[in-house]
Order: sequence, then C-alpha cells, then structure tokens
Amino acid sequence: MIKRMDHINVVVSDIEQAKAFFRNLGFEEIDCAYLSGDMFSNITGLANIEANYVALALPGAETKLELIQYITPPGGKDPGLGQANQIGLRHIAFAVDDIQAEVRRLKAKGIRFQSEIQTWERSGKQIVYFHGPEGILLELAQYPDS
Repeated sequence: MIKRMDHINVVVSDIEQAKAFFRNLGFEEIDCAYLSGDMFSNITGLANIEANYVALALPGAETKLELIQYITPPGGKDPGLGQANQIGLRHIAFAVDDIQAEVRRLKAKGIRFQSEIQTWERSGKQIVYFHGPEGILLELAQYPDS
C-alpha cells in the first residue's frame, strides 16, 4: 500500500540557480550529494552516471523537492515543458494562505506570473501560474478556507 508522496524530482541544467530559485520561495536545503556509480546507473538505466543532487523542503512539509543536474550523460530539454497542454508532468502547485501577498513577495524577487490571480467560480479557489527553473510550470493556490 502506498503511504504518502515522498518527493518530486526535477532535472535541471544549473543546480545552483534552481536551488536559489526555490530557496526564494521558502524552501530549505535538507540534503545534497554527488551521485555516481553502478547503483545510480542501474536505477536510471543510464550508463556512467555523474550528477549533483540537492533535496529541498518547505518547513514542516514531508514531501521533498529533489533537484538533479546530470553531468554525464548529458540530457536535453523538452521544448514544450512549460506549456500546460503537454503530456506528462504538468505543474507543481503550492498551497498558500494569502495568494496576493505571496504574489507581491515573489514579484519583488523578479518572478513574472502568466496572468493576474484567477478565481475558479466552482470552488472559490484562487490560482496563478508562473515558471521556475528550466521553464517548469508552477502554481500558487489559495483555497477558500485558508
């Protein structure tokens, strides 16, 4: 039986830049390592793995965000990654208590949003999208009971 979601892993081309981006969102670094050897090659099915890894988490959260930068073998970027209609991982959403305050805070750090905050009439949930490292699509969400 699956107990809980443990982590989300995102491959990036610049781990330091990606780590700084998520630290600006409030994440804290909880682990980092250099990955290489047969175990990682066996897990991924890729030969001669060399990679840098960092795990981040929001204070008090169980689910981790793992960033990995492959040195070898090098990877490529999906040109449609940040588009909401692409097959596969669509976006990562973060629940917030005050979406307007969080948007102001992140705009002050240079983050650009795709639109103004939108309200889903069916539920009253407020949503706004923005892009993170490598163009991954991110969402802020405030629920009516927050």
